Amino acid sequence: MIFEPQFETMPREKLDALQLERLQRIVAYLRERVPLYRERLDGIPEIRSLEDLRSFPFTRKADLRDTYPFGLFAVPRQECVRLHASSGTTGKPIVVAYTRDDVDLFARVNARVLAMAGGEPGMVLHNAYGYGLFTGGLGLHYGGERLGMTVVPVSGGMTERQLGLIEDLCPDVITCTPSYALTLAQAFAERGVTPDEISLRFACVGAEPWTESMRAEIDAGLGIRATNIYGLSEIIGPGVSNECVEARKGSHVNEDHFLPEIVDPESGEPLPDGEQGVLVFTTLTKQALPLLRYWTGDITSLDREPCACGRTLARMALIAGRTDDMLIVRGVNVYPTQVEAMLLQVPELTPHYRLVVTREGTLDEVEVEVEVSESYSDAAAGGLESDTRRPLEDRVEKLIRETIGTSMRVTLLAPGDGPRSEGGKLARVDDRRRLA
Repeated sequence: MIFEPQFETMPREKLDALQLERLQRIVAYLRERVPLYRERLDGIPEIRSLEDLRSFPFTRKADLRDTYPFGLFAVPRQECVRLHASSGTTGKPIVVAYTRDDVDLFARVNARVLAMAGGEPGMVLHNAYGYGLFTGGLGLHYGGERLGMTVVPVSGGMTERQLGLIEDLCPDVITCTPSYALTLAQAFAERGVTPDEISLRFACVGAEPWTESMRAEIDAGLGIRATNIYGLSEIIGPGVSNECVEARKGSHVNEDHFLPEIVDPESGEPLPDGEQGVLVFTTLTKQALPLLRYWTGDITSLDREPCACGRTLARMALIAGRTDDMLIVRGVNVYPTQVEAMLLQVPELTPHYRLVVTREGTLDEVEVEVEVSESYSDAAAGGLESDTRRPLEDRVEKLIRETIGTSMRVTLLAPGDGPRSEGGKLARVDDRRRLA
């Protein structure tokens, strides 16, 4: 199902023209209403083509923090009908705002992504994203209602209750983080519930980086087809893009509302389709908090080739990592998702892992703590104390070294001892260098 085919299947020439028209309008709107943009755009000529956008400066997360709480709003606070905010774990929270029209847009783009994920009117949606200041829960809630679904607003956590609701209410679609989807799959298995006994057919998962190997685990564990959803509060929340269930080869960007670019992480110069770099967005239709060339920090690539689903919207690859999550280990750039992809090649291991980064002296050391599978532990008669432990650790260390190009120490954890999600984002890196 395509929710808004008049936009989602628009020929590229018409889409480019629509983007240019909306870009010209939003630039004029920001020059008039937001002091920071009025100052930064002073002396920059008017937009005449989409390429002219490259002459504009980037907007960064620090700009939202420096103008906290309302300094980048383009409308008076009294015209905002809703405020959301980030957790603020690394400083001041980022406050984002919505006018009544923005809330309507929020529902529409989330209806689109749920339809991309396999949702249809009349289906039951089990929404396990957190409600409250986090944009995920409410964004997908209103999107589900707009699509015509029956929404179960369960929110995150309380896994036993989630399992009971899924068994009793028989939802067709679940929305949650990929790590929590794995938590639910394992919990069902521990109950003796097989994937074909679970009502779920589709999963719309995101809010943290994940891999194709992890997708295979989720698909198999819940008996579903999982698609990747992408969004960030600064742009609108969830609803920026989603994979179509037909192809699952990149997330379709709702680019009639959110104009994407890929730029070099160092120089900021634009990169061609297919090349990996930092994802940058310009919002084209938001009223309360429009942003020009917002530097997301997410590493991905774009593909504008035709898709089997019929949508003409550009597709973005799974997020490879974030520029601020990147570890530099002995001169090698490492993202947690790269390590995860290696671990999931080893059948004795589970996707429950974390990277512990320490610094003794002048060199950084990375320890990979990863949980072994139940079958491996049983076969090894306790596994972690037997002679089988070190050969497996050596094998995984060699795989990481030969694939990623740097050495990491591997420590096996007993079943149940690895980190698990309780509904929110799961921290994969424990960086103890800051403590030191």
